[in-house]
Amino acid sequence: MKMSLIVAAASLLGLTPAVAPMDGAHADELRVLAGGSLRSILTELAPQFEKASGHKLAIHFDTTPNLIKAATTGEPFDVGIVPIDVFYDQAAKTHFTPPVEFARVGYGVAVKAGAPKPDISTPQAFKKTLLEAKSITFLPASAAGSYILRLFERLGIEDEMRAKTIAQDQPTGIIPAVVNGEAELAVFVNNVLTAPGVDIVGPFPAKYQQELVFPAALAVDTKQKEAAKAFIDFIMSPAATVVVKAKGMTPGRS
Repeated sequence: MKMSLIVAAASLLGLTPAVAPMDGAHADELRVLAGGSLRSILTELAPQFEKASGHKLAIHFDTTPNLIKAATTGEPFDVGIVPIDVFYDQAAKTHFTPPVEFARVGYGVAVKAGAPKPDISTPQAFKKTLLEAKSITFLPASAAGSYILRLFERLGIEDEMRAKTIAQDQPTGIIPAVVNGEAELAVFVNNVLTAPGVDIVGPFPAKYQQELVFPAALAVDTKQKEAAKAFIDFIMSPAATVVVKAKGMTPGRS
């Protein structure tokens, strides 16, 4: 009882997301499928959840195509926190319960820290900056990358951008490519660009801006339903949203 009161009080004060203590119950290991862009957020929240609940998390971060494959043909999982594009795949969608919106994020451009910031304030300036850049980097094989590729087509510059793109296979490669001088610009979702070593130039112009949504849902066949629900409640809690905002994302809504 005392522990429950302490946890509840801490939650009200915004000190930590409230998770019911186990009181000696069996600890579950939860298998979580997660979008690679969520790595910095979930690696910060995961230890907090494990400490508060006693459950362990095994998080598999990956790109949208691989997450669809994992949901439909891979090993059993308990929770998915994935780009909404995963739910557009009808086969993958059947493996999830109805989701809640965990977070959303817009797109932006970043340069190496201290480098001059190009003008992307208008659609014309944005296009000019992309065409004049010697090299850009992003992750084409992802939900975010798919939107960026469609935008290049919309701008009529897909051939020029293809020639100067340094493609990454995981979001973790984007920032190092800019920091080490391999790429002049990083073009991706803002939470990935919110990182040491780079400066965010700004968001895409409003005409081209779009938000990528990350829903969270239980696996329909999870054997750890209560623990999985507790994890989703945890990442949706007021204290967890502080981390979400600090990482450059907008907390979602149920």
